[in-house]
Amino acid sequence: MPSFSWRVWPALVLLLLPSLVAAEEASLLEGWHDVWLFRFLVNVLGYSTIIIPGYFLISYFKRTNYLETGSGFCFPLIKTCVFGSEAKTGLLDDVSVTPRNEADSGSSVKQVVKLIFCAAGLQVSYLTWGVLQERVMTRSYGSTTPEEAGEKFKDSQFLVFMNRILALTVSGLWCLMFKQPRHGAPMYKYSFASLSNIMSSWCQYEALKYISFPTQVLAKASKVIPVMLMGKIVSHKSYEYWEYFTAVLISLGVSMFLLSSTPSKQPSTVTTFSGVVILIGYIVFDSFTSNWQDNLFKYKMSSVQMMFGVNLFSCLFTVGSLLEQGAFFDSVAFMTRHSEFAFHAVLLSVCSACGQLFIFYTISQFGAAVFTIIMTLRQAIAILLSCFLYGHAVTIIGGFGVGVVFLALFLRVYARSRMKSGRRLAAPLGQKV
Repeated sequence: MPSFSWRVWPALVLLLLPSLVAAEEASLLEGWHDVWLFRFLVNVLGYSTIIIPGYFLISYFKRTNYLETGSGFCFPLIKTCVFGSEAKTGLLDDVSVTPRNEADSGSSVKQVVKLIFCAAGLQVSYLTWGVLQERVMTRSYGSTTPEEAGEKFKDSQFLVFMNRILALTVSGLWCLMFKQPRHGAPMYKYSFASLSNIMSSWCQYEALKYISFPTQVLAKASKVIPVMLMGKIVSHKSYEYWEYFTAVLISLGVSMFLLSSTPSKQPSTVTTFSGVVILIGYIVFDSFTSNWQDNLFKYKMSSVQMMFGVNLFSCLFTVGSLLEQGAFFDSVAFMTRHSEFAFHAVLLSVCSACGQLFIFYTISQFGAAVFTIIMTLRQAIAILLSCFLYGHAVTIIGGFGVGVVFLALFLRVYARSRMKSGRRLAAPLGQKV
């Protein structure tokens, strides 16, 4: 199948998008399989071979009222995957995670130690992850001298699979070792967040081939704008005036940084345009993921159960697509040829999985505001670290733009914490009246 696919699909892409394909310079590409749009379409086609049959199966079970008429060995599995076991309820019902008010009853020294542990865990996990991400996607392997070109790893989807398989293992073990709330959501509903999650991760890796890491970090910081838009569309949310104000500040700061950036090492502006398009894809997919997960939390589930469900489908989608393309064994062969890459890929996955666990623990112990401050600082440090390690130049205006972005992020955290504290003070007054 792979040999047939590589012959036919390029011609289809050429017929459908001639102007875009013609814009890509031949000197930048070794073949059709190096065009990011082509790889994107191939990945989507691979996912559709799983999604379309799954859609028809789910529709069939719902149409035939299988929940009432079904029986046999497969009934519990089909019931869990298609119908679930409980109706939507509040997220906090029967959840075994210790409430933050109880955690606050400990000594101040203990709380400080916990905070340092959480901050250190998040910083180490995600700073290491960011550095490795840029190393894997922008540098070559196997060159012994500076004159040697070496071999670059190109399949972003395999890295997504590596991250998800380890995260699935870690979250599965966590669910087995620690008591979790009774799960009630239909399993297939995780597939929506899973699909958007693997697409956003793919875009995140792929974008580094065309833009610098600091640009990517700032773009990720500005995703609050599309998240708000997606929240209005998907969840019909309303926002305060300060949320719109800080969103404008973030977009202003990002624009200052992008417009003042010095020319990159990329040999043409086409690659910069491609990087921007891929980043927009990342932001859109990631915004949908967070909003869909918010809706899923209306069922009884813990964050680790969410992590397990999303990563389960992510592994199914990515391994299926990789095997259909024949890229899975090519990537494994690359790992065997370059032990350094194998080490980086495994460490990248470990940092991603551990980082997710630190996220859940930090939010449960100290709340979302403290977590956001820690992660905002992490993004600032990541930009500085990337500039130091990989030689990215930032102008004075660009640096000012970075400052505006992080100022806006801290303003969001401050305003949100003030609003929550005001609501807590208003609640007892209402009860007295």
